Amino acid sequence: MNLPTLLDLITERETTARQDADRLREQITTLTNELARIDTELADLTTTRSTLRTLTAAEFTADDPTIASAPYQQILDVLATAPTGMRAKGICLALGVEASPKHVEGTRARLKRMVNRQVLTEGEPGIFTLAPKQT
Repeated sequence: MNLPTLLDLITERETTARQDADRLREQITTLTNELARIDTELADLTTTRSTLRTLTAAEFTADDPTIASAPYQQILDVLATAPTGMRAKGICLALGVEASPKHVEGTRARLKRMVNRQVLTEGEPGIFTLAPKQT
């Protein structure tokens, strides 16, 4: 091989290497921008989670898992005075709420949430009582 041929081969290789380097720099820039976008989204999600926890902290306390909003407290008051468990319709009537299907189902949904949070128990299907205090 002669020197001009070798120099041409080196020039071709340099051109290819520069093109590869430029392509990789573009990929790095794209990936850096994408990473910055995702980092921002993660920070936003962390802020949202923190805000939601702060807002819902008023609904529950660590020591007492009872529900603080008025409708839930009214249900607890009714059940606290009931000698036995009650159905959703009976609780509606005790609260002076019309016992229409809409109101009964809304009350039943609240009762089920309270069972899930271990504030109430449902010993028999549809019969709700206060859960025993946990120590």
